[in-house]
This record gives sequence, structure tokens and C-alpha cells, in this order.
Amino acid sequence: MFKQLLLWTLGTFIMLQAIQIKIPEPPKNINPAKEIQLPKEMMSTFKTSCYDCHSYQTKMPWYGHIFPMSLEVKSHIKEGRSAVNFQEWGNYDETKKQKIYKGIAKTINFQMPMPMYLSIHKEAKLTQKQRNKIKSWAKNHIKEEY
Repeated sequence: MFKQLLLWTLGTFIMLQAIQIKIPEPPKNINPAKEIQLPKEMMSTFKTSCYDCHSYQTKMPWYGHIFPMSLEVKSHIKEGRSAVNFQEWGNYDETKKQKIYKGIAKTINFQMPMPMYLSIHKEAKLTQKQRNKIKSWAKNHIKEEY
């Protein structure tokens, strides 16, 4: 009986692996000139702490392909890219950029990077100094008319 239950459980787990969220593939010709331009230190911070979800440079972890974690990981990446993709920065109009600046200024101290992500990616944790610098950068770009 236990062996049958174990086989059914294993079989179900294997079949569930077919359930996957598709993340749109990056365009074939990513134009590097469209990527956000930041000072070197800040760019390094963004690449370490933001790019996995907010660019095409996602480093998919092994658990990102295993159901049910894959649903969570891939949905966060999909949502992150739709909110802002720093490799598409040059394609955004000023209204979209203003919305992003305001969002960054509002969320950088509390929600980004996401706590769940940080629990596994310790290197992405931002210091208070880095958070303040990003917040200041975003606030300095907010224009009153938007």
C-alpha cells in the first residue's frame, strides 16, 4: 500500500512538471543603447539586485523549473519585466519613466528586492546606503508636471 501511494505521489509530481508559466523570450536583437544608463557603482547594484526580474538577464535558478516553485518564480519575473525592464529603458516614453521613478522612490525601502527573493539570493540585499542612493536618484528624476 505504501509503495503504491509513493508511486502515485511521484507520478503526480512528475506530471505536474508539465504545468509551466512561459516567460517571453528576449528579443533576438537587444539594442544595448536602449539599456538604462547609470553611474558604474549604481549600475552594478541594479545588476546584482534588480536585473533578475527587471531585465532579460535573468539567471534562472534550478528551482525555477520545478513545479510549484516555477509558478512563483516565473510569475514574479513576468510581472517584474512588465513593470520595468531596464534593458528596454530607451523605449519608454517620459510618462512611463515618471511612473517608474515614482514607483522606485515609493517601494525601494520596503518591497524591493522582494523578501522571498532575498531569502535565497543574499547577494542581492541592499544596504540602507544603497537604498537611499536609489531613492534619491529616482526622486531627482521626478518632474512636477507628471
